[in-house]
Amino acid sequence: MYELIEYLTNTPIALYLCIGILSLCIGSFLNVVIYRLPLILEQEWTEECHAYLHPEQTPPEQKKLSLSFPPSNCPSCHSPIRWYQNIPLISWLCLKGKCANCQNKISLRYPLIELLTVVCSLAVVYVFGASLQMVFALIFTWILIALTFIDFDTQLLPDRLTFPLAGLGLVVNAYAIFVTPRSAILGYVIGFLCLWIVYYLFKVLTKKEGMGYGDFKLLAALGAWTGPLMLPLIVLVSSLFGAIIGIILLKRTKQNQPFAFGPYLAIAGWISLLWGDQIMKMYLGY
Repeated sequence: MYELIEYLTNTPIALYLCIGILSLCIGSFLNVVIYRLPLILEQEWTEECHAYLHPEQTPPEQKKLSLSFPPSNCPSCHSPIRWYQNIPLISWLCLKGKCANCQNKISLRYPLIELLTVVCSLAVVYVFGASLQMVFALIFTWILIALTFIDFDTQLLPDRLTFPLAGLGLVVNAYAIFVTPRSAILGYVIGFLCLWIVYYLFKVLTKKEGMGYGDFKLLAALGAWTGPLMLPLIVLVSSLFGAIIGIILLKRTKQNQPFAFGPYLAIAGWISLLWGDQIMKMYLGY
C-alpha cells in the first residue's frame, strides 16, 4: 500500500488516471444518491405521518427503498440493468443512450453527472496534488455534487448530507488541514447565523419565508471547511450566480416561482475551497 501511494505521489499521470476512473464510478453512485435519497426520505416521512395520524392502524406494506435495493432498472420497462450495462459513461455510449431492452432513451443527465464528477475531481487533484487535502477535498466535492442536483430537483438539502459534511469539515480542520480549528468552529457558527438572520428579518418584514433551513445548514458546513473569512466570498459568488440564473428563468417562464439557492452556495463553496485564497489576494491587491 505504501509503495502504491509513493508511486502515485511521484507519477502525476498515474494519479490523474486513478482519480479519473474512481471519480467516474463515484459519479455513477452519485446518480443513485440523487435519484433515490429524496424518495427514501419521502417514504420515511409518509410512514411517520401515518404512525402519528393513525397510530391504531397498521401502515400499508411497501417495499423498503434504499440506495442498494431494489437493483437498478429501466424507468420505462423496469427491466433490470446488468452490470455490463452499468459501466459509467462507457455503457451509455455503447447503448447509444437507449435501454437495451425497450430502446427508450436514457437521460443524458446520467453521463453528464459522471463527467462533471470527473472534471471537478481532476481540478481538485490539480490544485492540491497528492495530499491529505486532496483526499478530503474530493469527498467535499462529491457531497456537494449530490446536494446540488437534489436541490435542483426537489428544493431539498437533506440533513443526511449537510450534517455529515459539516461534521467532517470540523473533524478535518481539527487537524488544521484547510483552516485552523478555531476558524472552522467560527465558520460553522457564523455561516449558520448570517443566513438565519437574513431569513428571520425577511420573515418579520414580509410575513413570508425567503429560504429554507437547508441553506443555513449548508452555509454552516461550508464555513466549517473554509473558515469565516471565506463566507463573504461564498455569499457574494452564490448571490451573483443565483441572480443571473434567476433572471434567465424568470424571462423564460414568465412566472415568479421559488428556486433552489443551495446549488449556488455549493458552487461558491467549492470555488472558495480550491481558489478562495487566490481570489481574495487578487481582490485585496486591487
